[in-house]
Amino acid sequence: MSEFADLLPRTRIAYFTMEIALRPEMHTYAGGLGVLAGDTARSCADLSLPVVFVTLINREGYLRQEINGAGSQVVKPDPWTPEDWARPLDAMIALEIGDRAVWVRPWLYLLRSPAGGVVPVLLLDTRLDQNDPEDRGITDSLYGDGDEYRLKQEIVLGIGGVRILNALGFAIETFHMNEGHSALLAASLLCRYPHQFGNKTADGLKFDADRVRERCVFTTHTPVEAGHDKFDYGSVERFVGKILPVDQLRLLGGENHLNMTRLALNLSGFINGVAERHADITRKMFPVFRIREITNGIHVATWAHPAVAKLYDKVAPSWRHEPEELVNADLIENEAIWSAHQGAKEELIAEVKRLTGQELSPDIPLIAFARRMTGYKRPDLLFEDTDRLRRIAKDRPFQVVMAGKAHPNDATGQAIIRELHEHARKLSDDIPMAFLPDYGMSLAKVLVSGADIWLNTPLPPYEASGTSGMKAAVNGGLNLSVLDGWWLEGWIEGDTGWSIGADGSDPKRHARMLYDKLEGTVLPLYYDDRRGWIRMMKEAMGKIGCRFNSQRMMRRYASEAYLK
Repeated sequence: MSEFADLLPRTRIAYFTMEIALRPEMHTYAGGLGVLAGDTARSCADLSLPVVFVTLINREGYLRQEINGAGSQVVKPDPWTPEDWARPLDAMIALEIGDRAVWVRPWLYLLRSPAGGVVPVLLLDTRLDQNDPEDRGITDSLYGDGDEYRLKQEIVLGIGGVRILNALGFAIETFHMNEGHSALLAASLLCRYPHQFGNKTADGLKFDADRVRERCVFTTHTPVEAGHDKFDYGSVERFVGKILPVDQLRLLGGENHLNMTRLALNLSGFINGVAERHADITRKMFPVFRIREITNGIHVATWAHPAVAKLYDKVAPSWRHEPEELVNADLIENEAIWSAHQGAKEELIAEVKRLTGQELSPDIPLIAFARRMTGYKRPDLLFEDTDRLRRIAKDRPFQVVMAGKAHPNDATGQAIIRELHEHARKLSDDIPMAFLPDYGMSLAKVLVSGADIWLNTPLPPYEASGTSGMKAAVNGGLNLSVLDGWWLEGWIEGDTGWSIGADGSDPKRHARMLYDKLEGTVLPLYYDDRRGWIRMMKEAMGKIGCRFNSQRMMRRYASEAYLK
């Protein structure tokens, strides 16, 4: 506890996130938003940035995915044991949610960098004897079912998180909201500490939004409508009305319903999208706000395969702290880089055999697709014309590995998983294919390091950023992707990877463009020009790794958003 006490006086920034991927054993994340938050925390520790992370404990996790004999997703609980990795702190606060006081207790996880830096992560917990049985489960399930449950979670995260920080003795100057889930923290600053803000209102509270904006940073992550939480004001009045004045929330969050994104936008002085294109789209969605762009990045030291990391050590000794040094990847010897990648590929093949029984070959190019299974990601685009796919594979064989979870309420995503299994069955004589269940942090590391080709087929402009292709690239995987999200910035045709169509091309033609590129460019290069393929591996590792990393990302947040 003395180490935690030492962190208190220097910590000035609080990063709020609904999910965070700290380690595979802690089921506090669902997907890309949480993985990004985890990489953010790891870089904060590397750089010794004065940040504390605030999230929910999510004892029951998100979901554990199994696949039944019909190829359908089966959802199972995915609990974890907080006592194995974190420790409860001797502090509690109470929130008046509805008619009851809800007590919240923080658990502490200390994330340590090999470089010596440490950042605290607070996991908020309502499973306490002091709480009514109905309220104990508020922090149990990540993205739990029902709007009222989600609203209670966001009250605990946003308002409860601010109160916990104060109770523990943190003196926070800047609050960073990772998506709109924690937007109530900004609203609470308007009236929780009236002595800090402007002029009195009729009821004695003080409101000065400009001073709140000076302290709040908001990162929005999606142009997809379903990604912006909205709550009925009847529920807001019932659950938040005793904490915050609902008439003020209407002014800041929307007249007809409480839009958490709009609330965060109205109360943040620094707002950013997570890629250049995403920022452009966000400006069109919310034209009255100034939207900057800070493109996402990955924590390279976490995602580089150990064999690849050893190669980086030789040509760029400080790459873990300064990934910019990865521009030296072109100095790696051809045989060394091929050997390292083939070793990682064989590990992936072994994992495929263990999980599915499917036999794959190290000598055939391996295409990987691993994303959340939902309609706009278009996981099924590869199979739009299976007859042509067979013809391509007959001339230049390839194999496919896919993975991803569908939200339990996403009927489209679940149907896509069934369809992918049906395609695998029908194509089994021509194209070896496997779907790996329960995609998570551990499986992702195996996939991104073992794939030859990383396929990404989102429907533009709905890919805000994406980071999985960055992870593949730093391991020598080559991206074959629709031009959207980060790939618009990282793509150099025939150098760092390939595009599927041009920017702005008709999405209805993307499948044909994918087949053309696969048949005419990608597979011939793999089979006929090994030296040329390795050259592209090096270019991807160097040019993508040096730029699309979370060290660079956090240095930008520190200099542009945090320093006033």
